[in-house]
This record gives sequence, structure tokens and C-alpha cells, in this order.
Amino acid sequence: MLKTIITYGVLAGLIVGVPLTLLTLTMSGGQMMHWGMLVGYALMLLAFTMIFIAIKRRRDGPCGGVIRFWPAFGLGLGIAFVASLIYVAAWETGQALSGADFAAVYSKAMIEQQRAAGVSGAALAGYAAQMEDFRRSYANPLWRLPMTFAEIFPVGVLVSLIAAALLRNSRFLPARD
Repeated sequence: MLKTIITYGVLAGLIVGVPLTLLTLTMSGGQMMHWGMLVGYALMLLAFTMIFIAIKRRRDGPCGGVIRFWPAFGLGLGIAFVASLIYVAAWETGQALSGADFAAVYSKAMIEQQRAAGVSGAALAGYAAQMEDFRRSYANPLWRLPMTFAEIFPVGVLVSLIAAALLRNSRFLPARD
């Protein structure tokens, strides 16, 4: 099972990590913010189809057409964990190679968004202070790395839950002869 976790985890990690790195290198932070989150989560869902495929292949192959929920869920979590580690490495690589200051660009954009929404005075100053705290915190890898991991891993947990729940039923997409 470890080989399956590593194989499908690396595939999922590459599906989400390579485009993330390329987008980070080719786009400025301001351009990505308008549609970057949508593309990012779509790539995560695409990558995590590997969880569904791995559970189904394990069920239909070595498990003889039957898999219980907890082993299927564990397989999915393992794949999500490996893919999430690769996602974090891809983000760090893209940031290092591009030299972009994501936290500064993000903070500036969020403050501008508040200003455009009509926030001003003390409320805007308070929000700007929060964004400055974010920028300082983001510079610390002990804060940034777990936060980046937390962007993707919950998606993997959700996909693992759904795939394990569906595929534990041997009548759902049965193996073909």
C-alpha cells in the first residue's frame, strides 16, 4: 500500500505542483489574485482524482472487488499527504525562483479591496495593521509552510472521504472483466 500511496501521491503532487510553479514564475502576484484561487482549487480537485483512481484500482485489484471504508480512507489520506508536501515544495520553489513577495502583494491587494468597499479611517488602519502582521508572519517559514499545507490538505481529506464512501460499495463502478 505504501507504493500506491507514494506513486499516486507523487502523480497528484505533480498535477498540482507543476502548474503552480509555472503560474508563479510567469504571473505577477496582482494578476493571479483575480483568478488564481479558482485555478488553484480546480487543479487541486483534478490532482485529487488520483485518490479516487488509486482506491478504485486497489479495490478492483488486490482487494478482489471489495474495500472497507477505513482502509480506503487511509489510502486517500496518504495520497493527499504526499501530494500536499509536493504542493508546499512547488510553492516554495516558485516563490524562491520568481523573487516575488507574495505577502506584500497580497496585503496591498486586500487593503485596496477594503478601501474600494468604502472602509476608511480607523477601520482601514486596523485592517492595514492586520495585513502587516500577516506579512511579517508569512516571512517565517515555520508559519508559512504549515499554512501552505493547510490550503490543499483539507481538499484531499474531503476527496478521500467521498471516494472511500462511494467505493466501499462494490456495486459502484464495478470492476470489468
